[in-house]
Amino acid sequence: MNAILLENMFVGQPKTVGQKSAEDPMDWEWRSAIFKEPAEGPLWLGTTNLAGDGQADLKNHGGPDKAVFAYPSEHYIHWQQEFPEAGMSPGGFGENFSLSNQLEDGVAIGDTYEIGEAIIQVSQPRQPCWKPARRFNIKNLALLLQNSGRTGWYYRVLKEGYVEAGQSVKLMERSYPQWTIEKCNILMHVEKNNIEEADKLSQCASLSDSWKNTLRNRVEKGENPDVRKRVIGPNG
Repeated sequence: MNAILLENMFVGQPKTVGQKSAEDPMDWEWRSAIFKEPAEGPLWLGTTNLAGDGQADLKNHGGPDKAVFAYPSEHYIHWQQEFPEAGMSPGGFGENFSLSNQLEDGVAIGDTYEIGEAIIQVSQPRQPCWKPARRFNIKNLALLLQNSGRTGWYYRVLKEGYVEAGQSVKLMERSYPQWTIEKCNILMHVEKNNIEEADKLSQCASLSDSWKNTLRNRVEKGENPDVRKRVIGPNG
């Protein structure tokens, strides 16, 4: 098995793009930090973000459970084939870590890794919002990301330190191998009536608080979030 590799790091600050007077909602003015650039040299990885990185929507992005967004570089082969005119390449979905040799079926909630001086832990899958769709002008892109399972995932930072592209990501501990990112995505978005498994996942100690709350609302109240609001949003 090939070592998991941090191929590239990406950081960026929020910026405003688009036009207030545009007729097409996909061209409306919007603000996001999805436009990230490759980062050179060692960067400090803190408890809430990678040095030089920021978020425009602090309600839904960032924080200790979403300190780092990781995405498999291999997925871009698929997206480039499906949308050859879009110009998608690593960093395009707003990821901080572009990884190789690891996909959603091979990483689980609570997996703890050492990279450089830092120690990081998987907290949840990424739930794509409407912003990647707006960036690439593909209205249903967030839904495609979600339904394909090619979502990527988030890390929390257990130990701060310097990290650098080209370093290997070494597994230190795997406490919940049954809760792969792939399995979590299926349970959240496909098997919505599987209340028993939702209850089990909601009790996973290493799962992010936001996912725990969503699953508990499903188990206790039969509630599910409005997916269309998240994946389509103001794109119309």
